[in-house]
Amino acid sequence: MKKIYITIILLTIVATTGCSIKHPIAKDYGQYLINNQGESSLPKSSMGAEYTISEETLNHNYEFRSATVGYAHLWIVEFGDILKETLTSTDVQDSFGSLTENENGHAERLISFNLSNYEFKNHHAYISLDISLSENGNEQFSKTYNAEGLSQGAKMFWGGPWAMKNATQQSTKLALDSIISEFIEDLNENLSSISNTNSVSSDAP
Repeated sequence: MKKIYITIILLTIVATTGCSIKHPIAKDYGQYLINNQGESSLPKSSMGAEYTISEETLNHNYEFRSATVGYAHLWIVEFGDILKETLTSTDVQDSFGSLTENENGHAERLISFNLSNYEFKNHHAYISLDISLSENGNEQFSKTYNAEGLSQGAKMFWGGPWAMKNATQQSTKLALDSIISEFIEDLNENLSSISNTNSVSSDAP
């Protein structure tokens, strides 16, 4: 009961004084990926494609506090920036025949990403990401991928706010790795049918 009372007091102080210490998670996410390069073990696909990220995803902003590291700290996740850094990272680029950003939404083969939901709670990152593949404007498949990053509770408890950014980045990365791995596996399963469809279309009189 005493802990709940203290928590309420701390929340009230933060809300009334506005003295939050802000921590943008995406700010050095690219460097975090470089530091952890090679740890993803993503599957490989020979498919080359362009990709686009929805406007809603690019403008995403999620803020949260954690009792484990102190309510004075405000953690800010801009998932669009994190996803862009992920897709241009060496690990992901090496997993495709080619993967380049498309800004106009028109391409022979286009992968579209749209964030359905992002949360960081119970020491985990939770991600729901809609991914679709289209060929010459015709959708080949679409799926919502759901993943949960590993718990970072111990790191948060022992490291406090100094370890919280790394904890958020790591759990988010692990969830994204799981989603991208599953997507590449789906991509490989659909590659033959896509190629056959294109072959039929090109051979048709």
